[in-house]
Amino acid sequence: MRFLSARVRRYFVRFLVALTAFQALSVAALVAMAQLRKRREEPREGFPWEGQKEVGMGIGDGRLKLYPYGVELYEAMIEEIEAAKKHIFLETFIWKGDAMGQRFVEALARKAREGVDVYVIFDGFANLVVPSKFKDFPDEIHTLHFRPVDGPGRLIDPRSIFRDHRKILCVDGRVAFMGGYNIGSLYAAGWRDTHLRIRGDEVSEVENAFVDFWNIHHGDSLPRIERPGERAWNSHLVLHRNDPYLRIFPIRAMYIEAIDRASERIYLTHAYFVPDRAMRAGLIEAARRGVDVQIVLPKESNHVTVDWLGRRHYYELLSAGVRIFRYEHIMIHSKTATIDGKWSTVGTANIDRLSLLGNYEVNLEVYDRGFASQMERMFELDKTNTEELTLKEWENRPLPAKVVERALASLSPLV
Repeated sequence: MRFLSARVRRYFVRFLVALTAFQALSVAALVAMAQLRKRREEPREGFPWEGQKEVGMGIGDGRLKLYPYGVELYEAMIEEIEAAKKHIFLETFIWKGDAMGQRFVEALARKAREGVDVYVIFDGFANLVVPSKFKDFPDEIHTLHFRPVDGPGRLIDPRSIFRDHRKILCVDGRVAFMGGYNIGSLYAAGWRDTHLRIRGDEVSEVENAFVDFWNIHHGDSLPRIERPGERAWNSHLVLHRNDPYLRIFPIRAMYIEAIDRASERIYLTHAYFVPDRAMRAGLIEAARRGVDVQIVLPKESNHVTVDWLGRRHYYELLSAGVRIFRYEHIMIHSKTATIDGKWSTVGTANIDRLSLLGNYEVNLEVYDRGFASQMERMFELDKTNTEELTLKEWENRPLPAKVVERALASLSPLV
């Protein structure tokens, strides 16, 4: 028996080594092919979009405006920064050291020199390839470089898995922006994304999210921020924060509950879509009870491995009647949903493990028919730039693709 047990262990170890090697080779090949494709293709700009009017909520003084185009969004953000009188809070995942990134730094520095309190946060790992010189912001700007990778110790720190994936701008307690857009020239017109401008009482909730994060992570070298005013109580606008430090992850629960309530239609738009078992079960059950479930995803995102990890769930979803539309020619980076013409959410969280059970994220949950109507129009317009994936087409994909999908399945918990 001991001999048999030892032989089984040896075979099992060899299998794990072979699987790991195959996974590594597969990922390397996928990344290499994606890079080759990018080099062959010219960078593209232009996609279907339309400006949206600001929408007032039925209850309270909240007002929301969607931004589906980065050029328009960045101009609005810079305009609000230039109008600041008291304070500016800016938090982003990626802050490119290009012309657009520099424009934001210069606008913030000017306001800081005028006496406005300026606080900014950006993620260390996400900006690893951004030149160090650019990240050395002027002294007038209070800068929190969140968990920079400045040595091997950072790489083995378990906390480094969880990144600050939020994108927030708050000015003077009167206006806030949040959504999927990072800061950089590429995103202005080269990516399709969705951001949201908020006016009214709910701005205090976005500011509070920033202040809480800052005060937990600022360290000894940066000042503490006092909480700026009273919190909002608005049942039609609810801000949800995923916070690994506090071990709270309400965004996943928000999605699962909303999907479970759906009776007519579910429209999801996500850059990275690797749903866990509960999320898949909710979507499949909704489709089986007659709900029109539609998902817009990038045909080829900027993270090819994540694309392939998500592909293994397509058959199960398509078989249940879920419709999948793949956005073509350009990256769609939105993280949005709208259900039954009543409920919507816009935010920073993707449908994957890192966003829903790991990273710092923020989503606004909105109960308003007028806003949901805009979200549905935006979704239908996005579909004009998609190709629908059918079950028959998916069943007929090449055998090597099926083998790679199966081999990579065990990597899903990493994203």
